Amino acid sequence: MSNRDKTASNKIFKTLDEQVDILKAKGLIIDDEEYTKQILLRENYFFISGYRHLLLKSKDDKMFLPNATFKELYSLFNFDRQIRNIIFKNLLIIENNIKSIFSYQLSKKYGYKEKNYLKPSNFTNNPEKFRQVNDLIKKMKRQIRNNGAQHSATKHYQENYGYTPLWVVVKVLSFGIVCELYTIMKKEDQIEIANIYNMSPNILEIYLPILANYRNLCAHEDILYDYKTHRPIPETNYHNLLKIPKMDGEYIYGKEDLFALIIILKKLLSDSEFKLLINELTYEIDVLDGKLKSIKIEKVLDAIGFPINFKEICYLDKEL
Repeated sequence: MSNRDKTASNKIFKTLDEQVDILKAKGLIIDDEEYTKQILLRENYFFISGYRHLLLKSKDDKMFLPNATFKELYSLFNFDRQIRNIIFKNLLIIENNIKSIFSYQLSKKYGYKEKNYLKPSNFTNNPEKFRQVNDLIKKMKRQIRNNGAQHSATKHYQENYGYTPLWVVVKVLSFGIVCELYTIMKKEDQIEIANIYNMSPNILEIYLPILANYRNLCAHEDILYDYKTHRPIPETNYHNLLKIPKMDGEYIYGKEDLFALIIILKKLLSDSEFKLLINELTYEIDVLDGKLKSIKIEKVLDAIGFPINFKEICYLDKEL
């Protein structure tokens, strides 16, 4: 085997002992090697090492901070898992709410059979979106066809009535498809739905793909804490009332980070649901704080975009 082949082979696979040696060579303190190897085996070295950045000396220095331990690294991994689970269950609540609202509004106006509610004439007549309208209708029909047979409610309607009403169809449509559906609705339909959330249709159109992206990220157990949205959310009164600092004229938190999602959830969840969300996140932050030795919890809050006073958002008016 050539040196080049050996190098490629080494990059592809490392034994558990080698993985431990790599972490120790980078300055990470490992008190119990057997415990560490069991964690690496169960959780995957690649995914656990994705949280190392908070424990490194700098962005350019790949060495760990003095006194940084594997238990801290694993605590960051578990913290992300816990907040991801909390966020995910709340995104599922919103997904269900949005699907219910969409199906109600469109069924009320256009009918409850596929031949009625899937007519291209029900959607925008903007010539620039002509292709998108037809493509999305095809996607919806394909998902109904492919997923419907596996869903008891859709099977029931098809077998007994020969059609599937939209309030049942939305259960087999992906959240991404439903969010895209909003972008091709007629303006009056967008306004009617946005009014339910007391926001402008333009703002809701910005929020929906962000929700869909986070929903998919959580479903696939990707790293959540430092994820950045593809598009920042517009400034809100929450940014000002929480006294979030600015840099170069832009708020440093709550624009394209996890706290931006929290602001969206504040707008879309009920007050009781949102309060529970913040209480659960606060608990996980406190648990992590007790496990950190080489860094302070403020460094983690900064990474996820949470201002120190993030809990105060609970007491701000939803309509701000």
